[in-house]
Amino acid sequence: MRISLLLFIFLLTSGAAAIAADNVLTEQEKQDGWILLFDGQTTKGWMSPKEKPLAESHVQDGSLNPHPCDYMLVYDKPLGNYKLSLDFKISKKCNSGVFVRTFPLTPRPGKDVGFNGIEIAIDDTSTAGFHDTGAIYDLVKPTKNAMKPVGEWNQIQITSDRNRLEIELNGEKVNRIDFDEWPEPNKRPDGTMHKFDVAYKTHPRQGYIGLQDHGSDCWYKNIKLLPLK
Repeated sequence: MRISLLLFIFLLTSGAAAIAADNVLTEQEKQDGWILLFDGQTTKGWMSPKEKPLAESHVQDGSLNPHPCDYMLVYDKPLGNYKLSLDFKISKKCNSGVFVRTFPLTPRPGKDVGFNGIEIAIDDTSTAGFHDTGAIYDLVKPTKNAMKPVGEWNQIQITSDRNRLEIELNGEKVNRIDFDEWPEPNKRPDGTMHKFDVAYKTHPRQGYIGLQDHGSDCWYKNIKLLPLK
């Protein structure tokens, strides 16, 4: 018993047993200017795309689950240049995603609100195509699918800075886009076609963050944002 106690004290003082608490900012993050977007207990700061309050049932074991909702859970303030960091865990056959630069929240006739933003895909797949985890949905494939298996927590960081968007998944840089290179609707810079009738060179460079519901459970926690100058 004494040996176990001494081992615990050694690990604690050496930092090996130090595990950051969920849904709180560390002292270093506070000093660096990070903002916590989810408190782990309530839907405070989040709403539907129709700007209506959310049911507290979306909070599950210290995480936000957008399923079921009206397409996405939306952080209630439009944001400009930032780094967004969050953890996510998928269910089997999951289809979800993180939206950025969604603006406005009113969808165009015949379109869903997703056409007003840019989605970073999160899906239960093992490939690295236009609709797989880490993809900038239907626009740019990830260099690899760095997602962990169903049921394990992943960490993703999204940098949205003026004309560029960069994606890191579980510590690996997997995707980037320069919107200045996208002047035509429905067309990638290499001339191939995509589904969105949007000229991304002129797409709004600030907007709402959203957690998508596409019919599957997906859990998000440790949702933190660092504003960029």
